[in-house]
Amino acid sequence: MFQPTQAEVRRFFCEVHAKAARGAPLEPLETLAQLWIAEHPEYHADLADAQAAVARQYDDTPERTNPFLHLSMHLAISEQCSIDQPRGIRQAVELLTARLDSLHAAHHVAMDCLGQMLWESQRQGRAPDGDAYVACVQRRATRD
Repeated sequence: MFQPTQAEVRRFFCEVHAKAARGAPLEPLETLAQLWIAEHPEYHADLADAQAAVARQYDDTPERTNPFLHLSMHLAISEQCSIDQPRGIRQAVELLTARLDSLHAAHHVAMDCLGQMLWESQRQGRAPDGDAYVACVQRRATRD
C-alpha cells in the first residue's frame, strides 16, 4: 500500500498547483488533484509555498482547516467512487450529488462520514468499517 509522508502529500499538492499555474502538463492524478484545488481558491496561498506548507502545523490553529487533509479526502473519495470501494460508495455519492445538485457539496458530506468512520476505527482499535461509511452517506443522500 502506498503511504506517503505528510511532507510528500503537501509537496504533491503544492507542485500540482505550481504546474497548473505554469500551464505545464499534468499526470492523471495531478489533473484530478487540480480539479479539487480549483474548487478551493481559499487554499491557493497555502499551496503557493511548498517549504512553508511542509513546516506549517495546522493542529496549532484548529479554527483553520488543513487544506492538505481536505484535498486528500477529496482525492480519496474520488478514487473510492471510481472503483466502487467500499462497495456501494459510488451509488451513495451519486445519490447525494443529485440530492444536493453538487458533487463538491456531496464530497463534503461524504467527508463527514469518512472522518467519523476513521475516528471510530482508531478509537476502537479496529479496521475501518466500510459498510458503516457507505450507510452513513446513503442516509445523508435520502434525508428529507
